Amino acid sequence: MIYKKFKDKQLSALGMGCMRLPLRDGKTEHIDEAQVADMVAYAMAHGINYYDTAWGYHGGNSETVMGQVLQQYPRDSFYLASKFPGYDLGNMDKVEEIFEKQLEKCRVDHFDFYLIHNVCEMNIKDYLDPRHGIMDYLLRQQEAGRITHLGFSDHSGLEVTRSFLQAYAEHMEFCQIQLNWLDYTFQDARGKMELLDSYGLPVWVMEPVRGGKLARLAPEYAARLQALRPDETLPGWCFRFLQGLPQVTVVLSGMSDLEQIKANIATFAEAQPLNAEEDAALQGIAQELIAKNTLPCTACRYCTAHCPQELDIPYLIELYNEHSFTGDGAFIAPMALAALPQDKQPSACVGCRSCEALCPQQIKISEVMADFTARLQPAK
Repeated sequence: MIYKKFKDKQLSALGMGCMRLPLRDGKTEHIDEAQVADMVAYAMAHGINYYDTAWGYHGGNSETVMGQVLQQYPRDSFYLASKFPGYDLGNMDKVEEIFEKQLEKCRVDHFDFYLIHNVCEMNIKDYLDPRHGIMDYLLRQQEAGRITHLGFSDHSGLEVTRSFLQAYAEHMEFCQIQLNWLDYTFQDARGKMELLDSYGLPVWVMEPVRGGKLARLAPEYAARLQALRPDETLPGWCFRFLQGLPQVTVVLSGMSDLEQIKANIATFAEAQPLNAEEDAALQGIAQELIAKNTLPCTACRYCTAHCPQELDIPYLIELYNEHSFTGDGAFIAPMALAALPQDKQPSACVGCRSCEALCPQQIKISEVMADFTARLQPAK
């Protein structure tokens, strides 16, 4: 196992993410605890010492199951991370209640790592509002030794991340972001890493295989990569890409069975970062995938000058691209849109087509807004 130094600790470069644990009957709340126990036993025996859970994972049951399984091991043999669930605005005034319950569920007296969860456009105002007392409470817990290291996870655009850091950077020790070889450019994870680096904050990685999508490339793309590294798996390419980024400390993989954990641990037995040719090939595929599956908006903003609703059309198209590209399980766009007033949503488009007459890319903007509105409706 590769280890990365963080302050006085040696952290396994591969951490076990506990959001996609094996299930008994296909229902996300029904975790197969026996399988989890086998996975953790293998992980412990092969060097993984970082376990990442959260209040909302598996309908609230991830913390409970991980607490049950990990209590079989000495407390100083692993590092446990959990998070304050600000993705639900109804939790903003419940930080003490939730934190105490999390310790109880996880069967520990402290968290080694604790994160402000999912900083994004939807909740940034509440996270920055001192009346909720979130940061004050967490800092008191850190002073009392119930939190060792405090950080945050982030699914926002760059400016929201910047706002959070301007307010709280002095208290933050690390940041967890969505980072993989596709989102390096598609979600500008590179720009976010550079911002974090300017504050001296190391990066924890979530979604290294983008929910498994990057492990299921079309045959023509897989063949191009196999020609360069015949023995490397597609998930292996994802991890090798991250091994070449010096800002990255821990890569969290949401492994769902013992075979996945065995394969990933084998990949992290030694660092084999991509060389220049391999990196160029991977980024070339990323650009092809993005071009093939997204609208070619260049954010020239000609459209906005003639929109009677004064919609931020380039921003809405950016969110549309993310939402349609990700497909099932997409959540970033709905969270970002929740921060916009109703009259600035895609549904506010009146279909006048004034914007389309000025679009150099000839995007059918009115049709895009209608499709986006339909995609955002709950499934019936």
